[in-house]
Amino acid sequence: MPRKCVQIYTGDGKGKTTAALGLAMRALGRGWRVLLIQFLKPPGGSGETGACLRLPGFESMQFGGRAFVRSEPPDPADRERAERGLQAAEQRMGEGWDMIILDEILQAVSLGLIGEENVLGLMRNRPDSVELVLTGRGATEALIAEADLVTEMVAVKHPYAKGMPARPGIEY
Repeated sequence: MPRKCVQIYTGDGKGKTTAALGLAMRALGRGWRVLLIQFLKPPGGSGETGACLRLPGFESMQFGGRAFVRSEPPDPADRERAERGLQAAEQRMGEGWDMIILDEILQAVSLGLIGEENVLGLMRNRPDSVELVLTGRGATEALIAEADLVTEMVAVKHPYAKGMPARPGIEY
Protein backbone atom coordinates (compact mmCIF):
# COMPACT_ATOMS: atom_id res chain seq x y z
CA MET A 1 0.00 0.00 0.00
CA PRO A 2 1.38 3.45 -0.85
CA ARG A 3 2.25 5.86 1.93
CA LYS A 4 -0.72 7.72 3.34
CA CYS A 5 -0.94 11.50 2.93
CA VAL A 6 -2.07 14.74 4.53
CA GLN A 7 -5.08 16.35 2.84
CA ILE A 8 -6.57 19.83 3.32
CA TYR A 9 -10.07 20.96 2.32
CA THR A 10 -10.29 24.74 2.72
CA GLY A 11 -11.92 27.85 1.25
CA ASP A 12 -15.07 29.92 1.65
CA GLY A 13 -17.28 27.53 -0.31
CA LYS A 14 -19.62 24.89 1.05
CA GLY A 15 -18.61 21.24 1.20
CA LYS A 16 -15.36 20.89 3.15
CA THR A 17 -16.75 18.63 5.86
CA THR A 18 -18.96 16.82 3.36
CA ALA A 19 -15.92 16.07 1.16
CA ALA A 20 -13.94 14.80 4.14
CA LEU A 21 -16.80 12.57 5.27
CA GLY A 22 -17.28 11.31 1.71
CA LEU A 23 -13.64 10.28 1.84
CA ALA A 24 -14.37 8.61 5.20
CA MET A 25 -17.21 6.63 3.59
CA ARG A 26 -14.83 5.45 0.87
CA ALA A 27 -12.25 4.43 3.49
CA LEU A 28 -14.85 2.65 5.65
CA GLY A 29 -15.96 0.76 2.55
CA ARG A 30 -12.40 -0.57 2.28
CA GLY A 31 -12.34 -1.70 5.91
CA TRP A 32 -10.38 1.27 7.29
CA ARG A 33 -10.87 2.63 10.79
CA VAL A 34 -11.78 6.35 10.74
CA LEU A 35 -11.70 8.86 13.59
CA LEU A 36 -13.43 12.22 13.21
CA ILE A 37 -12.46 15.00 15.63
CA GLN A 38 -14.64 18.07 15.21
CA PHE A 39 -13.56 21.50 16.40
CA LEU A 40 -15.91 24.49 16.86
CA LYS A 41 -19.11 22.60 15.99
CA PRO A 42 -21.80 21.76 18.55
CA PRO A 43 -22.17 18.09 19.54
CA GLY A 44 -24.71 16.05 17.56
CA GLY A 45 -24.50 18.41 14.62
CA SER A 46 -24.51 17.06 11.10
CA GLY A 47 -26.50 14.44 9.26
CA GLU A 48 -23.44 12.94 7.60
CA THR A 49 -21.76 12.38 10.97
CA GLY A 50 -24.91 10.65 12.20
CA ALA A 51 -24.85 8.36 9.19
CA CYS A 52 -21.17 7.52 9.63
CA LEU A 53 -21.70 6.68 13.32
CA ARG A 54 -23.92 3.80 12.20
CA LEU A 55 -21.01 2.20 10.37
CA PRO A 56 -18.45 -0.13 11.95
CA GLY A 57 -14.97 1.36 12.22
CA PHE A 58 -16.09 4.99 12.63
CA GLU A 59 -15.76 7.08 15.78
CA SER A 60 -16.47 10.76 16.35
CA MET A 61 -15.45 13.27 19.03
CA GLN A 62 -16.77 16.84 19.31
CA PHE A 63 -15.00 19.81 20.87
CA GLY A 64 -17.45 22.63 20.27
CA GLY A 65 -19.90 24.58 22.37
CA ARG A 66 -23.65 25.08 21.99
CA ALA A 67 -23.25 26.94 18.67
CA PHE A 68 -20.68 27.05 15.85
CA VAL A 69 -17.74 29.24 16.97
CA ARG A 70 -17.25 32.37 14.85
CA SER A 71 -16.23 35.00 17.38
CA GLU A 72 -13.08 37.04 17.54
CA PRO A 73 -11.54 37.52 20.02
CA PRO A 74 -12.06 33.93 21.06
CA ASP A 75 -13.99 33.05 24.18
CA PRO A 76 -11.75 31.33 26.78
CA ALA A 77 -14.13 28.34 26.89
CA ASP A 78 -13.84 27.93 23.10
CA ARG A 79 -10.04 28.06 23.37
CA GLU A 80 -10.10 25.41 26.10
CA ARG A 81 -12.33 23.10 24.03
CA ALA A 82 -10.11 23.53 20.95
CA GLU A 83 -7.01 22.75 23.01
CA ARG A 84 -8.70 19.60 24.36
CA GLY A 85 -9.48 18.61 20.75
CA LEU A 86 -5.85 19.10 19.77
CA GLN A 87 -4.72 17.00 22.75
CA ALA A 88 -7.18 14.26 21.75
CA ALA A 89 -5.77 14.28 18.21
CA GLU A 90 -2.21 13.99 19.53
CA GLN A 91 -3.12 11.17 21.93
CA ARG A 92 -5.22 9.16 19.49
CA MET A 93 -2.84 9.46 16.52
CA GLY A 94 -0.98 6.30 17.50
CA GLU A 95 -4.03 4.10 18.18
CA GLY A 96 -4.10 2.33 14.82
CA TRP A 97 -6.54 4.61 12.98
CA ASP A 98 -6.22 4.47 9.21
CA MET A 99 -7.72 7.94 8.75
CA ILE A 100 -8.12 10.85 11.12
CA ILE A 101 -10.24 13.84 10.10
CA LEU A 102 -9.68 17.09 12.00
CA ASP A 103 -12.82 18.95 11.00
CA GLU A 104 -12.66 22.76 11.31
CA ILE A 105 -9.15 22.67 12.76
CA LEU A 106 -8.06 25.23 10.15
CA GLN A 107 -10.77 27.64 11.34
CA ALA A 108 -9.62 27.04 14.94
CA VAL A 109 -6.14 28.18 13.87
CA SER A 110 -7.61 31.19 12.01
CA LEU A 111 -9.52 32.25 15.13
CA GLY A 112 -6.40 31.93 17.31
CA LEU A 113 -7.82 29.07 19.38
CA ILE A 114 -4.84 26.81 18.67
CA GLY A 115 -1.43 27.55 17.23
CA GLU A 116 -0.37 26.89 13.66
CA GLU A 117 2.86 25.29 14.96
CA ASN A 118 0.83 22.73 16.92
CA VAL A 119 -1.03 21.68 13.77
CA LEU A 120 2.20 21.57 11.76
CA GLY A 121 3.60 19.29 14.48
CA LEU A 122 0.61 16.95 14.09
CA MET A 123 1.11 16.87 10.34
CA ARG A 124 4.84 16.18 10.59
CA ASN A 125 4.67 13.63 13.40
CA ARG A 126 1.72 11.53 12.24
CA PRO A 127 2.47 7.87 11.62
CA ASP A 128 2.88 6.98 7.93
CA SER A 129 -0.07 4.60 8.39
CA VAL A 130 -2.50 7.51 9.03
CA GLU A 131 -4.24 9.49 6.28
CA LEU A 132 -4.72 12.88 7.96
CA VAL A 133 -7.49 15.18 6.70
CA LEU A 134 -7.81 18.80 7.85
CA THR A 135 -10.81 21.00 7.04
CA GLY A 136 -11.85 24.60 7.57
CA ARG A 137 -11.56 28.08 6.19
CA GLY A 138 -8.29 29.94 6.23
CA ALA A 139 -5.56 27.35 5.66
CA THR A 140 -2.25 29.15 6.14
CA GLU A 141 0.57 29.05 3.60
CA ALA A 142 2.68 26.94 5.99
CA LEU A 143 -0.09 24.35 6.41
CA ILE A 144 -0.69 24.26 2.66
CA ALA A 145 3.04 23.78 2.02
CA GLU A 146 3.17 20.84 4.46
CA ALA A 147 0.14 19.03 3.00
CA ASP A 148 0.25 16.52 0.15
CA LEU A 149 -3.16 17.42 -1.32
CA VAL A 150 -5.04 20.72 -1.00
CA THR A 151 -8.51 21.43 -2.36
CA GLU A 152 -10.06 24.89 -2.12
CA MET A 153 -13.84 25.16 -2.11
CA VAL A 154 -14.86 28.39 -3.84
CA ALA A 155 -18.18 30.08 -3.05
CA VAL A 156 -19.81 31.04 -6.34
CA LYS A 157 -23.44 31.29 -5.26
CA HIS A 158 -25.29 30.21 -2.11
CA PRO A 159 -28.85 30.72 -0.79
CA TYR A 160 -27.35 32.24 2.39
CA ALA A 161 -26.79 35.41 0.36
CA LYS A 162 -30.58 35.70 -0.05
CA GLY A 163 -31.18 35.17 3.66
CA MET A 164 -32.11 31.47 3.54
CA PRO A 165 -31.18 29.78 6.83
CA ALA A 166 -29.15 26.57 7.05
CA ARG A 167 -31.27 23.53 6.21
CA PRO A 168 -31.09 20.18 8.00
CA GLY A 169 -30.00 17.47 5.59
CA ILE A 170 -28.39 19.99 3.25
CA GLU A 171 -26.09 22.33 5.23
CA TYR A 172 -25.87 20.14 8.32
